[in-house]
Amino acid sequence: MPLWHVYHPPGTYDPGQKQQLSTDITGFYTRFGLPRFYVVVLFHEVAADSFHVGGEPHGAAVRVVVEHIARHTEDPDLRRRTREALAALLAPHTTDRGLYCEFHVDETPRNLWMIDGLTPPPEQSETEKLWARENRPLPY
Repeated sequence: MPLWHVYHPPGTYDPGQKQQLSTDITGFYTRFGLPRFYVVVLFHEVAADSFHVGGEPHGAAVRVVVEHIARHTEDPDLRRRTREALAALLAPHTTDRGLYCEFHVDETPRNLWMIDGLTPPPEQSETEKLWARENRPLPY
């Protein structure tokens, strides 16, 4: 699953903007065959006096922490392309709006992940495709 934590100043995103960013993030992953329900986006409002960049309060900064669990890669070129694609995905919601934006991606070991007590099926397996079609975990 990708788990996104979006840290931002209060009022940066209204409900519609949060929905659009979540939709954009989900669309990014589902085009690679991930089930929609794998994608979780959490918005965290952080007061400007509690959001510091370079030791100074920053009222127009967004910090995104992405945890990749369902898919990993060691290939440097694919990592570069992923980083660039995520930057492009975020730009309309951050830098294009004049917000300072920083993000990073962690890769959590897949074997430390469960959904509703189930170990997710192998990637690209028929069961994972079924989960994607049904948009829910199913025993297998």
